[in-house]
Amino acid sequence: MRRLRAVLLAAVVGAVAIIAPVAVAPSASAHGWITSPPSRQDHCAKGTTSFDCGSIKYEPQSVEAPKGSMQCSGGSGFSILDDSSKPWPSTPTGASGTDQWELPAAHNTSTWEYFVDGVLFKTFNQNGAQPPSNISHTLTGLPEGNHTILARWNVSNTVNAFYNCVALTVTADGPTPGGGAPGGATPA
Repeated sequence: MRRLRAVLLAAVVGAVAIIAPVAVAPSASAHGWITSPPSRQDHCAKGTTSFDCGSIKYEPQSVEAPKGSMQCSGGSGFSILDDSSKPWPSTPTGASGTDQWELPAAHNTSTWEYFVDGVLFKTFNQNGAQPPSNISHTLTGLPEGNHTILARWNVSNTVNAFYNCVALTVTADGPTPGGGAPGGATPA
């Protein structure tokens, strides 16, 4: 009987030792992503894709990787975001479109860069300041057609950036998604 108690006690203590670090471990710190027009990770988080996005649906704010990447994932572990063969929903817009960011953890920022189909289109300078938790940038003069916008949020005090891709269908008389005014950043 003593031996059975000792085995059971050892099993309980072992289970607690395994579970306790998981129970007290802090959750990952959030960062930020484009919510309007919906970025690829925002579509995944809201379940508006026709396919399974994997784990990005639980942490759309976490697409962080070293600065300089031209991939939607930035080269992070969320490679589904790089797959252009997927039927990513496209948002209709006019020649001007406003990208609205949600920043649960607003990091000091050097620049915000927007690429249209891989070509630098617009840069907004944050001058190393911390942006507000909701910031928007308006892109004017977007060319007509179907485009992928890569947005790169460059953190000023680390080697990393945050990455978002947005699919847009631009027409001359299209709507302006987002609708927010630029907040905090100035065009470079």
